[in-house]
Amino acid sequence: MNWFKEARFGMFIHWGAYSAAGRGEWMFNREQMPKEEYIEKYVNNFKAEHYNPREWARLAKKAGMKYMVLTTRHHDGFALFDTKTSDFNAVNYGPKKDLVKEYVEAVRAEGLKVGFYFSPADWNHPDYPNAYLRDWPTGWDDEEARKRFVAYYKEQLRELMTNYGKIDILWYDGCIPKPLDGAEVNAMIKELQPDIMISARNGAPYDFVVSEQTVQAPKEDIPWEACLTLNRHWGYHAGDFDYKQPKDVLFLLMQVAMDAGNLLLNVGPMADGTIPQQSVEILETVGEWLSKNGESIYCSERHPFSWGTSHKVTAKGNTVYIHLYHNLAENELCIAEIKNKVKRVYCLATGKEHKFLQMDNGRLFIYDVNGDFENDLILTYAVEIDGKPESLIKRTSFWIPGKED
Repeated sequence: MNWFKEARFGMFIHWGAYSAAGRGEWMFNREQMPKEEYIEKYVNNFKAEHYNPREWARLAKKAGMKYMVLTTRHHDGFALFDTKTSDFNAVNYGPKKDLVKEYVEAVRAEGLKVGFYFSPADWNHPDYPNAYLRDWPTGWDDEEARKRFVAYYKEQLRELMTNYGKIDILWYDGCIPKPLDGAEVNAMIKELQPDIMISARNGAPYDFVVSEQTVQAPKEDIPWEACLTLNRHWGYHAGDFDYKQPKDVLFLLMQVAMDAGNLLLNVGPMADGTIPQQSVEILETVGEWLSKNGESIYCSERHPFSWGTSHKVTAKGNTVYIHLYHNLAENELCIAEIKNKVKRVYCLATGKEHKFLQMDNGRLFIYDVNGDFENDLILTYAVEIDGKPESLIKRTSFWIPGKED
């Protein structure tokens, strides 16, 4: 099986010159900030003096993540790699070194898959239309300018695909305005990196689709990923402490895993290269839970079951995993969907067997399920069944408009 279909969890590193501002990454555009001001205030102060991507990779691995994606160039046009297409990069400004090279080496050293985020859009390029428009441009006014721009971003991708060894993911963003000759560009990428996974935003050929800041599984059977932020911003924001808690992250993981998707969780390092301590603590806690219960998440498969008022469900092979997230008044859990005969129920983290009763109408009662949710976060029960999971109830719709299955 393709590694991407088994991974389930990855780290998105949203980092660049804008990190020095400490308020997100859009002021170059949304504030119509002149390039000279942007360089003076933020590019020159983006020093990355404590940049240690090996620590990033170790944190990702400890958190139970299987791959990483780094912003090689965001919409501001400032490249973190040694590109020959422009002098607006980290080798000439700020850190004065190729940050991508160190990142790739560190991620490989920890045994994780290497991913590149790349934005074709570039507000700094002279041929990009209406760079300081407070919304995305809708088209190209000059065909010759469009061709020059496509050749420019295509060459940057060629550099990324030839100068850093094997790359596992190309994660597109900012593929606006069309046309950007995505088919031609992606064909080049596949020629240079035959095993790479390409996201769908720049058109076919692609390998997976993405839902951003939401969990929306595709109806078709295709690899997919939900990409969400750990707090409310992509880039580092000094005042944003509205973090998802470990339990929230695990809920998201279970939500994507139930439909065989991946969660790409974004963190925004500070300008010096360090990841905020609160982010570190959240990820380490998630990793601790996964070290005991990861079997229920990794390599999970689509299943026919819906959701319950007290639990979430994942499945793999002939095992259904019931994730209980708070204590129940009766100290028993009722599951009314499993059609298969149940053979065994046990706590995944401890191996403790649990008594159960499966009635003729399919209702399954699992007994003695309560626990210490302050420390356990979520209790996961493995339900071994006879055969491939089947449901007594077909999952046909959801109760929120626009969220239909």
